[in-house]
Amino acid sequence: MLFTAQELIDVVLMTLGVGFIFMDFFKVPRVVSFDWRALGWSCLVTAPAIILHELGHKFTAIGFGAEATFHAAYLFLLLGIILKIIRSPFIFFVPGYVTIPAILPAFPLALVAFAGPGVNGLLYVLAVVVLAKTQPSRRAHLFWLFTRKINGFLFIFNLLPIPGFDGYNVLRAFLSF
Repeated sequence: MLFTAQELIDVVLMTLGVGFIFMDFFKVPRVVSFDWRALGWSCLVTAPAIILHELGHKFTAIGFGAEATFHAAYLFLLLGIILKIIRSPFIFFVPGYVTIPAILPAFPLALVAFAGPGVNGLLYVLAVVVLAKTQPSRRAHLFWLFTRKINGFLFIFNLLPIPGFDGYNVLRAFLSF
């Protein structure tokens, strides 16, 4: 089985959490009550970058014969939601992660670590190509513009060689090679 019921629940809850955190970034500030359309648009724009990033890790690990399980990082999602509610000018959180209980050799481990940011890099390139080669509607243009920005940021940010980041795991695996 590629996904457990808990993984699917985690994907849905993580998507809603991330969508809520970023819903004011993609529209005019709301004046009235909760804006469900803004939440939906935010989920549509942000969730693929994060979900596909984590699935890159998961499926690459599975490809090397390891078990891999996706988890929503509920404590960090809660932190992001609190920072949004208090209108913090800086929001940092980790929405999800993949656990891989098996110990992989250095090269496969480096590829598993790179797979998440690699997916973001591919989505960035796809958005650049779509924006350059097509004339999308205004809504589609905004979707691809945000997709480009989010995935470009996630690609670079996750490859920083800082402990806990994918870039650190890639570097550590190559150094132990």
